[in-house]
Amino acid sequence: MSVKQFFFALFILVASATSAQNNSKEVLFTINEKPYYSDEFSRVYKKNLDLVKDESQKDLGQYLELFIGYKLKVNKAYKLGLENSTRYQNELKTYRSQLAKNYFNDTKITEALIAEGYNRLQKEVKASHILILADENATPEDTLKAYKKIEEIRKKALAGDNFGDLAVQYSEDPSAKENKGNLGYFTAFRMVYAFENAAYNTPKGQISKITRTRFGYHILKVDDVRENRGEITVAHIMILNPKPEDTDQEKAKNTINDIYKKIQQGEKFEDLAQQFSEDKSSSSKGGVLNKFGSGQLSSEEFENAAFSLNTPNEISKPIQSQFGWHIVKLIEKHPVKTMAEMKVELETKIGKDERSKKLVTSLNEKLRKKYSYKRDSKQYGLLAKLVTNDFYENKWVLPANTKDFTATLLNINGTKKIEGKTFLEYIEKQQKSGIAIKPVPKLVDALYERFLDEQLTAFYDDNLETEFPDFANVMEEYRDGLLLFDLMEKEIWERAKTDTIGLQSFYNEHKSEHLWKNRVEANIFSSTKMDVMKKALALIKKKTDLAKIKETLNVDNVVNIMVKSGLFEEGSDTLPKGMKFEVGVSDIFKEGEYYFITQVEKVLPAGVKTFEECKGKITNDYQQYLEQRWVDDLKKEYTVKVNMDVFERVKRQLKP
Repeated sequence: MSVKQFFFALFILVASATSAQNNSKEVLFTINEKPYYSDEFSRVYKKNLDLVKDESQKDLGQYLELFIGYKLKVNKAYKLGLENSTRYQNELKTYRSQLAKNYFNDTKITEALIAEGYNRLQKEVKASHILILADENATPEDTLKAYKKIEEIRKKALAGDNFGDLAVQYSEDPSAKENKGNLGYFTAFRMVYAFENAAYNTPKGQISKITRTRFGYHILKVDDVRENRGEITVAHIMILNPKPEDTDQEKAKNTINDIYKKIQQGEKFEDLAQQFSEDKSSSSKGGVLNKFGSGQLSSEEFENAAFSLNTPNEISKPIQSQFGWHIVKLIEKHPVKTMAEMKVELETKIGKDERSKKLVTSLNEKLRKKYSYKRDSKQYGLLAKLVTNDFYENKWVLPANTKDFTATLLNINGTKKIEGKTFLEYIEKQQKSGIAIKPVPKLVDALYERFLDEQLTAFYDDNLETEFPDFANVMEEYRDGLLLFDLMEKEIWERAKTDTIGLQSFYNEHKSEHLWKNRVEANIFSSTKMDVMKKALALIKKKTDLAKIKETLNVDNVVNIMVKSGLFEEGSDTLPKGMKFEVGVSDIFKEGEYYFITQVEKVLPAGVKTFEECKGKITNDYQQYLEQRWVDDLKKEYTVKVNMDVFERVKRQLKP
């Protein structure tokens, strides 16, 4: 998640559901006489009530302060003219284009695409490919050259040449040198639509027809087809791979094998994960990971080990990935959902996928019925005569006197008039499209039909806010959110990062709030066997080397004892709760099913963290401090008036 995406996730808590103002509603507050209404505040509060984690934000008085602060910031952004920046306008345009796609769908076609996508999701295809690059806007000559090249490669593949070797030799996909074109297993919606079609329409073991995508020309070899394995939830214990400079390259492997032996001896997976797993994101949860499906992780080895498990609580042998050594425990398998369960998800995927092109044709037909449009025949005749055979060679140029063609060629709904020169400019751009309809009059007719569809679509797009209030509301919400992000970046975030003197001063004033708890440098011995621990304690008191202790007690391929060494802070999940923070060797004590001995070599008392040790937290606190001070300044800069009578009525209405 990017910083901006994260910000908008938080922004939605305050700003979502913002809509065009309704003067029939009661004015809750004003900022410099600009009114903000009670219905908007109530709608936002109710929508976000279950989302906020900070209880103070559920308090209506606190929430009103947040809401006013948000509106003050938006006002400030407009005052500074941030809406005029090119970056802002481009980002807003991009977002609007994405959002508008939801309003361009045809239900019947969408349903067919949902069914197709769902049916394909039942299978996973393993395929290799060879790519010859060809830009979508490449010249016909370059496009033909790329096609001829892939055609020759396909002939070699069909003749029996090894596909992987061909990929290494010819493919222009940079990864082909390493993977021989092998893409692994994938299912629907993982590849661009045309590529997916080729994969699912090519029988196992065969070579596909030549396929064009936005990247270029491809041929595929389908290596395997299997049932979709669905998704899976597992837990794991991970010991990181050794670094090249580590002296003991076998340490990770030996450690994971010791842990595996302890599991076989009956020790709990979850306890061992908490004590020894070096995946800190999952160790405190007993090693449990978020559910995943084929191709979603970066390690095929790990996925295969996970999916090979069949029974809940079944545990794999140690396996190695590019990240480290793992032991995997199956929690639950999640089969592919029903179509009804996946419908909304599939529809969203289709809207973002090249499948949506199928919806364009349907939209064109709908818009031709929805709007009235009229072409000026005389103007069209004059324009058509200007186009020559030079078009086919990409040599046709606009007439020098385009000002002579400013008369209206097309009138849409009686409100939008398109000049003749706009059509001429469109024709000039279409020379690169490769369209080769002959003779020229038929070419111009075909181009006009495309032009008409584009203009109707543009008209529909331009009027989405008018025709669809929900669309207008979301755009208003995003518009303010984007401005607010730019404003916060300018006024708060960058300043907190670059104001080293202010940050250091803030640390000096608040360092007493950033403390280490007591820490120990220690060795922690654990075993499920009291007799083993007694022997360990005797060896420890003799100051026996740790490696020697393990070697002495872990015999006959049985792991009887394990040792975890390091610097530990009081309250750490890896520490036994009964551990004493004092130098020396403890007696044997028991917690749960484990016996422990702690050998404390050094005690570091509680104390203030250095600036570097808490820089991230200090920076975050400093940002919040600057923001609050800034909001206080905004309240002085702007005149805010709250209608308390209205607010009291709002509170009564929102009271549970």
